[in-house]
Amino acid sequence: MADPSTCPPLTRASVIAAHALITPYIHRTPVLTNTTLSQLASAPLPSSSPPPNSTPSHPTIRFHFKCENLQRIGAFKARGAFHALERLKLSPTFNPSAGVATHSSGNHAQALALAARTNGIPAHIVMPHISSPAKLAATAGYGARIIPSGSTSAEREEVTAKVIAETGATLVPPYDHPDIMLGQGTAGLELQEQVAPVKLDAIITPCGGGGLLSGTALSCEGTGIRVFGAEPSFEGADDARRAYYSETGERIPSVKTLTIADGLRTPVGAVPWSIIYERRLVAGMYAVTEDQIKAALRLVYERMKVVVEPSAVVGLAVALFNEDFRAMVEKEGGEKGWDIGVIFTGGNVSLEALGKLFSE
Repeated sequence: MADPSTCPPLTRASVIAAHALITPYIHRTPVLTNTTLSQLASAPLPSSSPPPNSTPSHPTIRFHFKCENLQRIGAFKARGAFHALERLKLSPTFNPSAGVATHSSGNHAQALALAARTNGIPAHIVMPHISSPAKLAATAGYGARIIPSGSTSAEREEVTAKVIAETGATLVPPYDHPDIMLGQGTAGLELQEQVAPVKLDAIITPCGGGGLLSGTALSCEGTGIRVFGAEPSFEGADDARRAYYSETGERIPSVKTLTIADGLRTPVGAVPWSIIYERRLVAGMYAVTEDQIKAALRLVYERMKVVVEPSAVVGLAVALFNEDFRAMVEKEGGEKGWDIGVIFTGGNVSLEALGKLFSE
């Protein structure tokens, strides 16, 4: 990958420049609203949900959904992959014939495979053996060579290092690099433009490796829009939330979880963490349960008729069910309430997986 020291500065202006670079390769995905979901979010939760002896919050929330499930390859990851590859092509040390390599559970794998095929470059993709069959098939369909690995980030990285040593391919990491972050941030930039003349009060995005969350935060720098991260709580998948509110603020380097939000099973990266926590461009981190993710997913399917994967609705689940987040919106939004942008990150899920998910 390009030496981070040679990358553009991590600023809103650089996100704007990244958008200009990748516009020929990406879709300008639509922004949807939904009255029913906004009304549900604006009603108090059942009395059993808040902590004992407390009054349920009653915020006023208006949602604006950025549908990256309709992006190329079905996820926002296309933005970062195309930006990283366009930047690599400018480097005199890049060897296109050796190709590119990465590790990913699915969406970044597909994105890099597509970007590489578009440019006639080989792609070597390390994918955990527990990756969904749909994502494996889609990645192979873009012409990539797939190499299996274990499910943890350490296992993925070990196999990727061997592939690079054997092939001479250039690493394009899934999230922990400035070029990836700037590319992902273009989704937040578009969202701000598309809702105008409405001024968003906040944007909430899921957080796995943190590329989208940090990129979105950069896209909002200096605008007054607050950015929040959302994670699953299952088996410690909320590593960024725990680190964000810890006494030391030290990033948690490893995560081992089988949350249904499979795109969020990775620890937050060091470079994204520098934006999320060290520069404090992210205003807060929140987590939700597996049942809350499934409930949000069902609402999107039944009320919006939109195909999304579990990882995509974690931000919505926070706004619907996390009492701490909702109480904060009620306090700070007052009677006017908040216009909240929610990024639906992807829609790569099979019918078989959905059937199994809702049969449990």
